[in-house]
Parts: sequence; structure tokens; C-alpha cells
Amino acid sequence: MKIDLKAKPFSLSDADIKWVEDTLAGLTLDEKIGQVFVDMLWNNTEEEVKERITKYGMGGFRYNNMPAADLHRQNAVIQEASKIPALVAANIEAGGDGGVGDGTHLGYHVAVGATQDKENAYKMGYYGCKEAAAIGCNWTFAPIVDINKNWRSSVIHNRCFSSDADQVLEMSKEYLRGANDAGLACCMKHFPGDGLDERDQHVVTTDNLMTCEEWDVEFGKVYKGMIDAGVESVMIGHLRLPEYQRRLKPGIKDNEIMPATIAPELLQGLLREQLGFNGLIITDATHMVGLTSMIRREDMIPTTIAAGCDMILYYRDKEEDTQALKTGLENGTLTMERFDEAVTRVLAFKAMLKLHTKKEEGTLIPSAEGLSTVGCEEHKEVAKDIMDKAITLVKNTKNQLPIKPETHKRIMLYTVDNTGFAGKMGMAKASLEDRVKAELEAQGFEVDVFDPAAGLNGKQLLAMTPVKEFVDKYDAVMLFVNVNGFSMSNVRRITWNMPMGPEIPWYVTELPTVCVSVHNPFHLIDVPMVPTYINTYADNDEAIHQVVQKIMGKSEFKGVSSVDVFCSSWDTRL
Repeated sequence: MKIDLKAKPFSLSDADIKWVEDTLAGLTLDEKIGQVFVDMLWNNTEEEVKERITKYGMGGFRYNNMPAADLHRQNAVIQEASKIPALVAANIEAGGDGGVGDGTHLGYHVAVGATQDKENAYKMGYYGCKEAAAIGCNWTFAPIVDINKNWRSSVIHNRCFSSDADQVLEMSKEYLRGANDAGLACCMKHFPGDGLDERDQHVVTTDNLMTCEEWDVEFGKVYKGMIDAGVESVMIGHLRLPEYQRRLKPGIKDNEIMPATIAPELLQGLLREQLGFNGLIITDATHMVGLTSMIRREDMIPTTIAAGCDMILYYRDKEEDTQALKTGLENGTLTMERFDEAVTRVLAFKAMLKLHTKKEEGTLIPSAEGLSTVGCEEHKEVAKDIMDKAITLVKNTKNQLPIKPETHKRIMLYTVDNTGFAGKMGMAKASLEDRVKAELEAQGFEVDVFDPAAGLNGKQLLAMTPVKEFVDKYDAVMLFVNVNGFSMSNVRRITWNMPMGPEIPWYVTELPTVCVSVHNPFHLIDVPMVPTYINTYADNDEAIHQVVQKIMGKSEFKGVSSVDVFCSSWDTRL
């Protein structure tokens, strides 16, 4: 297939194209293989990074978040050691904190959607990517253009702008504009579209079961709109699109319907030919069971390129994966023509970012002086403003608000704090209970907290405290919920210590009760009985401060839910 390197999104000059062609012609087979892999760095020493690059010459990198100065140095080492300038990518999905450990959290996609203002999507792209650019990052794995059509979705519950295709497209285009203005290329994800299947590609192959006609007016509209806007790359999800695959490949059997990553009818037929995408295609992480359960890894590696992907996200074993590509070229799974096409797009992507000229100029890594932009006060003020406009009062059916020390001084505080994967990886913040209690007390409330360790004979645990005693002691109840799980396990739902336990909202009929979810916006399905329910979309200290201010009536609620927060259930609205 002839690649038009002068067309969007590459828009290369004759000089750029010559660099691409000359560079391709000068590469050995091993060097070509290196260019199609994105490696994952995780607390590696400088020597380890240099050794990897010297041996494998990988085309791009992802990394674990560290302090800005450390990442700036690591990226300098990467570029100094790389014969061909490297792509350095990060998940700038919610702000600079996706690219650097001390970056600014601007808000998850769903929070930006709740502001109902596309300018905030621009700010997420611009300010988040500006911080990433300061450390030498040049590629963002965002925006997320999935559409939340199922509140049970286990992957994108807070990682999508909306359940409405038009809003997703509008905000995604603004993110793209912001990221580009900050100097980064974008990678929209996850084609052909997540948000219907409640299962998770990390642990099982998932499906988008829309008809072709439904897909065209929903996901198709978003992808075509982003392609026309010039999005530079697409990440492929390990999910199937059966109805379109049957149309594009008549006679295909059910057991032949593969995830998009290895489905040429979707990558070449739908994405390239029908939607007209000319840019770079990259797999999602190839460790995900949504892919590995469908094909042997030795076959998967060359098949992803043969099917239409240009880059492979992450090695498993570098020697094995390198050999797998060579074997695929030898046995005909992958042709050299298609392989060269993939490498050409990788080089063109780098030329589009002017990495080759920056290398000559010595400007691949920005000056360390620019690190002052990471987490700076200007960006924090932007984040505060987005949060103020995002926090959403979903319902207040008994008109219980405001609740303030002058009228409801004595508060009983319950918390559900389950940070799932983040907690297991040591990435969770300090106790939600401690931080909420401190904020309430700072505002003049008197706060007691529920103690689940009171013991089997404790009245509190067995809910045996007389109701009158409870009502006489407190003026209101607050329930803060932090469930930030990943994948389709029950950590994404509220779970209680025991059936009929005292922390479950039995008290809604006795005292004014407010429930605040600081992550998952879909918890009304778990606590439909609460009369006042709020989504903050974040659990940081600023979110806690702002929501308490709004509960007290000192600041108005401005957010409007962009997803089905009532979970398609009538009783959640009561």
C-alpha cells in the first residue's frame, strides 16, 4: 500500500520524506524490528536503559511515573542512546499526573464531560501535555474516545467524556487541539470502541455488539470526526466488532472473529479504507488476556503487523518477541512489504514531530528550566476551576442541603475506601476517612467516625445501638465512597463489612444523609436509598475541600452528569 506522507496527519515536506526514505533504506532487519516496539521502563538504571537501546533499538518508550527531574534525565538518556530519535509516550488522560509523578491532576474525562464546556477538554490536553513535554515526552495515549453506553463498563467508568457521541467528539477534538498546541501528538483509543461490554480486555476478550448502522452513527461518527481533525495515531483495543466483521468478511465463522488487534478486516477494511485513516496504528498492551487468549504469542507478534498495526505496545521477552517477528517474516505470516510499510509509518510519525531535526539541533530534550511548569500554581488554579465546574449534585430529593455547622454540627462519618489496584500497587492516597474528617472539623463540624473494628460484641458493629441514642447524638450523616478498582472484579462496587451492617445506609430515614462518591460516578445503583448524592470525580484534597464547601452552601453545584449516573434504574431517582 502506497502511503501518502504529504497527507494528514503526517503532512511531511519533501525533505522530511527524504529523511524517512533514506533512514528506512539504511536500517538492518534488527533495527527495523526495534522500531515497531514500544518498551516499558520501570525504575530502570541509566545503564539498563542504555543497554536495552544498544541491543534492541526500540522505537518508543512508556515509563512509570517518577519525579520530574528523574524523568527528564531518563528521557535524555533515551534520546542520547537512540540512533533514531525515540517516541516517548504517557497516558495524559487526566492531566500532567499521567506523565510525571508530581504533575497536575486536571480531571478525568468524565469530570471534564460534567463541566459541559469543551474549553476544559482543551485545557486538559494543553496543560497536561505541557507538563509532559517539559520532561521530554512527545506522545500522549489520549484522548479516550470511547462512549459509555453501559454504566457497568469496567474499564471506562470514569475514562470517557460522555455517553453521547457528539459530546465525545466535540471534547476529543478540543483535547487534540490542546495537546498539539503543547507539542505532543495524540493517540485516540480504543478502536473499534469500548463502553458496551461490562467485561475488561485486560482479563477477557470483549465485544462491541452494535449493528453496523448503530456503530456508524455512534463510534463511526467519532472516529471519522477525529480523523478529519487530524488525529495522528489510533490505539487498538482487544475487542471484537462482530457485525461489522461479518459484513466486511462474508462467510467468516464465529470462531474466526478475532479482536481488532489481529483483524485485518477492521484495521485495513474499516479504519484505513472506509474511515480513511492514514496515520499510525498501535496495539494496546499485548499482555492483555483479551489478546493472548486468542492467539499464541509467537504468532501474535507478526500477525498484529500483518493485520495492520504499525507498532506493538510492550515486549514480554525481548529475545522471544524479536525472534517471533523474524520467524513471521520467514514463514510468510508477515510480508517484508507490509513490514516496511509499518516501519515507514513509524519513521514518518517521528518526522511529523520533527524529531530528526530536533536531534540535529540538540533540542530533543527541553531545558531543565522548564521543569518549573510541572505542578505549578497556574496549572493548579486551572485544575481547581475545572473541579468547581465538574462536581455534580446528582440528586437532593429531600432538599437536605445545605448542611453546615450552624444547623448540623454533629456529624457521623462513614467511609468506604477501596482503591483496588492502586492500593495494591502502593499508589493510593492517604486515608479518605482521615482527610474528610480533618476537612469537616476545619469547617467547624464535630465528627465521629464509624469503627468497623469495634468487635463482634460491639454495639456499633451489630447495629444494636438504640435508634434514639443515635438520633440524639448526631445531626446528620455523611457517607464518602472511594471505590477506584480496575477490571471487572467487584472492587468497582460498594461492598459492606457484613450483611445488615451498621454502615449500610439504614439511617437515611432517621437523619439527613449525604453520600459522596469521589471516583466511580455510578454508585447510586448501590445506595439508591440516599436522598442526596454527589459525584466529585476525584479523591484529592482539593476535591474534598470543594465538595464540603458546596455541601455547606458556600459554593454552588455546577456540574451536569454526562453519563447515566442513575444506572438505568427508576428507583435511583427517588
